[in-house]
Amino acid sequence: MKKYTEMTKAELREELDALEQEYKKYSYHPLSLNMARGKPSPEQLDLSMGMMDVLSSKADLKCEDGTDCRNYGVLSGIPEAKELFADVMEVNPNNLIIFGNSSLNVMYDCIARSYSHGVMGSTPWCKLPKVKWLCVVPGYDRHFKITEYFGFEMINVPMLPTGPDMDMVEKLVREDELIKGIWCVPKYSNPTGNSYSDETVRRFARLEPAAPDFRIYWDNAYTIHHLYDHDQDHLIEILAECKRAGNPDLVYKFASTSKVTFPGSGIALLAASQNNLEDINKQMTMQTIGHDKVNQLRHVRFFKDIHGIVEHMRKHADIIRPKFEIVNSVLEEELGGLGIGSWTKPNGGYFVSFDSLPGCAKAIVLAAKKAGVTMTGAGATFPYGKDPSDSNIRIAPTYPSLEEVTAAMKLFTLCVKLVAAQKLLENAETDDAANAAADGE
Repeated sequence: MKKYTEMTKAELREELDALEQEYKKYSYHPLSLNMARGKPSPEQLDLSMGMMDVLSSKADLKCEDGTDCRNYGVLSGIPEAKELFADVMEVNPNNLIIFGNSSLNVMYDCIARSYSHGVMGSTPWCKLPKVKWLCVVPGYDRHFKITEYFGFEMINVPMLPTGPDMDMVEKLVREDELIKGIWCVPKYSNPTGNSYSDETVRRFARLEPAAPDFRIYWDNAYTIHHLYDHDQDHLIEILAECKRAGNPDLVYKFASTSKVTFPGSGIALLAASQNNLEDINKQMTMQTIGHDKVNQLRHVRFFKDIHGIVEHMRKHADIIRPKFEIVNSVLEEELGGLGIGSWTKPNGGYFVSFDSLPGCAKAIVLAAKKAGVTMTGAGATFPYGKDPSDSNIRIAPTYPSLEEVTAAMKLFTLCVKLVAAQKLLENAETDDAANAAADGE
């Protein structure tokens, strides 16, 4: 089919009429589907139900070192859990702290601690005239909400196929001591699914920030979330690279089991240098006497070792991989060659990033919602919910069934075509009017 951008006004009107007729059918039989958040499906949650059986009232709840998991103590996590999840995080167990179920909570605490008490003896951020933060875009909306909540000035950094625009990152952090951090999702990034290249990771490790309390918030949420056995992205381990570069304290590395076991009762992980961990532990001793060690023990006895986790994640992949393939096939079938959208095809993670023609994303999401499919709000992947080009839309296919993903994507692509045709026709008529006015002068 001819590209929409190459159609005449008459051709666009004809195409728009046909699309509007097709869209009207949904007003009689609207869908009721939600693709707004990257949630595991019920089938994925079922994979972890065996965790409920590994411990019982008759189980031995003591660790190998004799620690009774029912009682207080062991602030940084039980040894077995640190050993297991150090393999997931690719770090030494001594560089790891295990928390409760939410890594986002841990990130919030790191920001709050820095804001109220500073980082390793530096001036608390609340006493500074301003705090700035770098945000890789499109990115994770919940990250941006944290720094917005604390009133930080957020600065957009474009996401490239290789990761953030490192020329921009290096220049900004080198020249401005008010820039205190950057949000990163380095592997199967939210929402693009891109992973940082080796060069990008090495450049991060060799940053020369003007602020000694600058930290990279390295949210490796999708570190083991591959879709394929062979086509997997690989990421250089950032803590080791920072140590090699002489910047051991530059990064906080986060992850969790939220999309591995149960999002509501998983465990969160933080890896960092010994200096950073000592600083964090000072606050933790005031904040808690320890996290849920019984849950940590449950995870260890369910998985046993890293091989158990790898096999478990293969089962996840078997469930969600067909959904990603449906997304790509429908996009290709319905929009391929039309010149009105582009999208990513990730090897892992939870999202596909779609870019429409400029100025169309909000209208597409609204049209889909009116016909019964709820998408992530347009603009959500940018700080303050403001996408400068109004073009990025995050597609989250994991929760719906295969049939629902297919139906949702059919509607979504219809909305993309409908809004694009409307936009191009409006632009053509505006241009004609402007040319006519110029001729009249």
